[in-house]
Amino acid sequence: MGDVRFGPAGLGPVKTALETLKEYHKLGLRACEIAFTYSCYIKPGECPAIREKARELGIDLSIHAQYWVNLNSKEKEKRESTKKRILDCCEIGELLGAKLVVFHPGYYTNDKEESYQTIKKGVIEIMAEIKKKGWKIRISPETMGKVNVFGSIEEISRLAKETGSAFCIDFAHILARDKEVDYQKVEKLFPQKEWHVHFSGIVYGDKGEKHHISTEKNEWKKLLKNLPKDKDIRIINESPTLVKDSVEGLQIWQKLIS
Repeated sequence: MGDVRFGPAGLGPVKTALETLKEYHKLGLRACEIAFTYSCYIKPGECPAIREKARELGIDLSIHAQYWVNLNSKEKEKRESTKKRILDCCEIGELLGAKLVVFHPGYYTNDKEESYQTIKKGVIEIMAEIKKKGWKIRISPETMGKVNVFGSIEEISRLAKETGSAFCIDFAHILARDKEVDYQKVEKLFPQKEWHVHFSGIVYGDKGEKHHISTEKNEWKKLLKNLPKDKDIRIINESPTLVKDSVEGLQIWQKLIS
């Protein structure tokens, strides 16, 4: 049996971060994704205390990079600023002892294969810079929920395989994009021992994701029954009620394995 950890996609303000981590620990949560989706709001000097508290409580930290990144922009300047933003997240993440930085890879241009190759090049360049700096943190391109955005399960699987990057499997996004989740296919595409997963309720239409909603119990049950049992999996909940939903997911998981 692998190790399955649950946690929310948010730490909140720095001034309450240590108390928030203590509260998560009391609730049995062992993961937390810090939202740098608008800015890297944690400064270098604030990292040691958060890192030590998370380590003491056995909570895995991860980071979500800014929403407005695009490794496939037609403008070189925007591709370079995207790499810098992701690396800035990695720098703070390294100081926090975070496992990885999740990011949205980019948008398609006219040609999907060309888009793939441009994004792959960007990922390789970021990973080379991480290696050069001697950091342990990894970058994780995420499966995306809109059909016109780069990030199908096949594309993210291929990217991870060909670059050696980590990855983020967002099951809500897969449902929104493909209109169903083929769990056997996902497991086959991602044979790696460690999975970083996002999950929530989701509203979607023909073009994919519209917005996230609270996670229903039956959705948790379906996901948890279908997850592979031999992997180490970190499940980050991104719903509007993310702490409550994370705890509910944990409780359902505990019943399934008891």
